[in-house]
Amino acid sequence: MKQKAKMSKPWLVAFLLLSGMAIFTSCEKYSWVVETVDPEVPVLFQTEVQPIFTAKCVSCHKGTRNPDLRDGFSHASLTNGGYVTLPAETSKLYKQLNSSSHTAFTLSTEKQTIFIWIEQGAKNN
Repeated sequence: MKQKAKMSKPWLVAFLLLSGMAIFTSCEKYSWVVETVDPEVPVLFQTEVQPIFTAKCVSCHKGTRNPDLRDGFSHASLTNGGYVTLPAETSKLYKQLNSSSHTAFTLSTEKQTIFIWIEQGAKNN
């Protein structure tokens, strides 16, 4: 009986040692790269900003709630309604995107895209 205990103990120690090594050496190291938007590259309203509004905002802002963010209406609604002003961080649109009621609807890169679009003059391009 004692021999069985002695014999299984080294195997158990070896198994635990190998298991621990396998667990710690096989884990991949993940690193998340925070995506950023290059402020030097022009942000195009029709191909970059409007798709964000269409995907994330139109379900609520579809003409019955200001600003109207539907395609074809959004640029005029934002610029005529005073939602996009310089500096961008004080504009109504950017402040609303970061408010507690709206912050979860857009990703940080989407907020950056809209911020840079405002900083670049909120052009309808």
